[in-house]
Amino acid sequence: MRDYERLAFQHGPDATLILAHRVILRASLRVEAVFGWTPRELEGQSIRMLYPTETDYELIGERARKAMQASTVYRDERFMRRKDGQVIWTEGKGTGLDAQDPQRLAVWTYRPLEAETEAEGPLTPTEKRIARYLVNGFTSKEIALALGSSPRTVEVHRANMIAKTGVRNSFELVRRLLSAGAG
Repeated sequence: MRDYERLAFQHGPDATLILAHRVILRASLRVEAVFGWTPRELEGQSIRMLYPTETDYELIGERARKAMQASTVYRDERFMRRKDGQVIWTEGKGTGLDAQDPQRLAVWTYRPLEAETEAEGPLTPTEKRIARYLVNGFTSKEIALALGSSPRTVEVHRANMIAKTGVRNSFELVRRLLSAGAG
């Protein structure tokens, strides 16, 4: 790699990871500001350590794999975990270098997003947190598992969000949240 290419990778504005089968091969310097780990601490580790839960790791990984087989670049917003245990809301963008097996070798960038992104209507902090899972395709059962609550509690919050946003169903709620920038 030429010196300027190495500099561009190391000092880019977003946390950048090069992964092979979801193991971190290289990490840019920005990962420390975003995630709290030094590049050396991350290199050779499973990216699982950056996810809040095993469910997040598995579901988002599978969704990204399928999407990258169909399209060159995958983008989503998701929760990630810092070294200190803090869960942050990030934008993730990834591209697989092998369309048939995008997780064989991939490049991912992560950018923290505002913790209190304004969703449509006056959503409570709990509703905003649930909304972020909804727009990423999680079921009520999966959200409940991730948040340590019951599926029924998640359903009550979902019903409140539907009422507050004036939509008719969960599909329209997700569409409204996405267009409002919540997910």
